[in-house]
Amino acid sequence: MRWMRMIWLAALVLAGGVCGCGREAGLSSEEAPAAFVAPALSGAAALEEVRQFVELGPKEPGTPGAERAAQYLAERLERLGVAAEIQEFRDASPIGELTFRNVIGRIPGADAEGRILMLGAHYDTKIGIPDFQGANDSGSGVGLLFEIVRALKTAEALPLDIWVVFFDGEECRETYGPNDGFHGSRHLAKTMAADGMLKDIAALILLDMVGDRDLTVTIPRNSTPWLTSLVFDAARAEGTRKHFQLYPYPIADDHIAFFERGVPAIDLIDFQFGSAPGLNDYWHTAEDSMDKVSAESLAIVGNVVLRVIPGIAAR
Repeated sequence: MRWMRMIWLAALVLAGGVCGCGREAGLSSEEAPAAFVAPALSGAAALEEVRQFVELGPKEPGTPGAERAAQYLAERLERLGVAAEIQEFRDASPIGELTFRNVIGRIPGADAEGRILMLGAHYDTKIGIPDFQGANDSGSGVGLLFEIVRALKTAEALPLDIWVVFFDGEECRETYGPNDGFHGSRHLAKTMAADGMLKDIAALILLDMVGDRDLTVTIPRNSTPWLTSLVFDAARAEGTRKHFQLYPYPIADDHIAFFERGVPAIDLIDFQFGSAPGLNDYWHTAEDSMDKVSAESLAIVGNVVLRVIPGIAAR
């Protein structure tokens, strides 16, 4: 049911308006840092990444399939020239303690002063659904992140350190709760809080179900307002604003663990993944297959993400 992914929050975290990005006083044009120019992104390449990931098979949390997927993600990042690590941890679940694995890649920025832009997606697949592929949920976020990484590796003067995080254990076994679902994001947020690193995160952009052929990105209410404004502005500049809208409710997703700790965060998710506009009847069913995902949709979301990076850096 849709309500398994929604939560009502007592209050929304409000953020200020978008800051101006004028040149710092006292810098000449020769001294000003090089501008970040959004690199080219290929929707077709992203779709191929999705296909290869889906072909790995089921990736249910705590299973050998999930472990193989984590190793695949780390090796794929390394082949793209990105240092990667597997963050392995144990956590309680409705069937007992299980092993989970986040996969984290890091791309250093130029003069980023330790500020981090985190780009995230979950890689596990829904539990207990026969013939479930998860092409859109979770394959689309994973495939698009790989193509974003490839594009960013060609860019000069990245204004932020980029962390690419593939979260494990996003899907619940029974009902979302303290020990069921969002295991990877909760663990990473907790460890970064303990290390004092949460303050270094300039923003988190979460990609979830972003490949739907009939794309409608439904940005939930529990996203940071200034990030939502940046996304709308970027989509307008790309000529794709019609594919992005506000969702009237909060949505429970991997951004929550960071959002609730005060980290600016936005969830780019198409929660109208179905057989007709406004429906979500392909979600968590065997209908979530490769024929429902398109290169065009992946390119639309990916180009918007790349375009918002300077705005995040300017804050």
